[in-house]
Amino acid sequence: MLEFFKTMGFSLIAENPGQLIMIVVACVLLYLAIVKKFEPLLLLPIAFGMLLTNLPGAGLFHEEIFAGGHVDWATLGDPKQAGLIDYLYLGVKLGIYPCLIFMGVGAMTDFGPLIANPKSLIFGAAAQLGIFIAFILALAMGNSVWFTQALGIDFNANAAASIGIIGGADGPTAILVTSKLAPELLGPIAVAAYSYMALVPVIQPPIMKALTTKKERMIEMAQLRPVTKTEKILFPIVVTIFVAFLLPSATPLVGSLMLGNLAKESGVVERLSKTMQNELMNIVTIFLGVSVGATATAATFLQWKTIAIIVLGVLAFAGGSAGGVLLVKFVNLFTKNKINPLIGSAGVSAVPMAARVSQVVGQKENPKNFLLMHAMGPNVAGVIGSAIAAGVFLSLFS
Repeated sequence: MLEFFKTMGFSLIAENPGQLIMIVVACVLLYLAIVKKFEPLLLLPIAFGMLLTNLPGAGLFHEEIFAGGHVDWATLGDPKQAGLIDYLYLGVKLGIYPCLIFMGVGAMTDFGPLIANPKSLIFGAAAQLGIFIAFILALAMGNSVWFTQALGIDFNANAAASIGIIGGADGPTAILVTSKLAPELLGPIAVAAYSYMALVPVIQPPIMKALTTKKERMIEMAQLRPVTKTEKILFPIVVTIFVAFLLPSATPLVGSLMLGNLAKESGVVERLSKTMQNELMNIVTIFLGVSVGATATAATFLQWKTIAIIVLGVLAFAGGSAGGVLLVKFVNLFTKNKINPLIGSAGVSAVPMAARVSQVVGQKENPKNFLLMHAMGPNVAGVIGSAIAAGVFLSLFS
């Protein structure tokens, strides 16, 4: 009976009380997903994965198998030493899940507003400013003697790049970059990325209002021109070729995104398009969420690094939102037909949430203002922009 008691979770939790704290954190995230409905499709599986990995003695996920950025295939091949989530995590480690998610996003995305107003591409690019702000700050913290010695925050270039990607407000991209460059930070970065995506309606409006005047927020924009089917079919093909030549390392993400979009717009593979949008997207979301949540163990999560990541993440997100707004204001200095600066904040790639925020804030100032379709241009451009930013970091540091 004594030997049996030693194998029980009640006994094992005494050896690592940090697991109890992580179980509480997981339950808080489950509350936010279920009751507050904060990005529940991803926050719920992430939180439950966090719960599973911190249950003492369950042995569902073993960090040591993936230590040092490598996979211990010998241990993974032994069912007695590897757990269920170890196998699911391979989809993250090998970069499979983020690309499949992008395929589904592409199949659900209409690039028509971007094609109708190509200028919105630069607003989406400007909204990636937060990525590089957070990258520089994280690198500065890692090079600071005080942060390194007092708090153990030893961010290198790889870690800084992974933290910066949070500013793109694109969970799959953040997961892909982190799994390649700083896998030990995957849990905190994934939780921060998806938390801020869920908090778009809370974080963005104060920034948008602080950087614009009432007159600017009331600007009405002309209706976008109709986009032909030919343009919509050619767009994903041209973008894939261009990005592949410009930045080969971004091809997996951008190529997957554009494959999904081409399946949707071509109209000849409706069954495949629906599968990408529904069954495939849902299955991968479950596997991705659970396996990413499982990386948030007590040993990696309960550190000063986690707090630093959360702080840098919100700065990255705020910087991205501000970058888009400020670029629109700058462009307005040289154009006759003024653009409502509120659409610039939609350049972060939280689709379509950021575009809806632009619409809501604009209509509060002017009920006749319909900015949704105009904001969708920078919004979908932001998806491409964050994938390209990820490609830049992967080219430089992988």
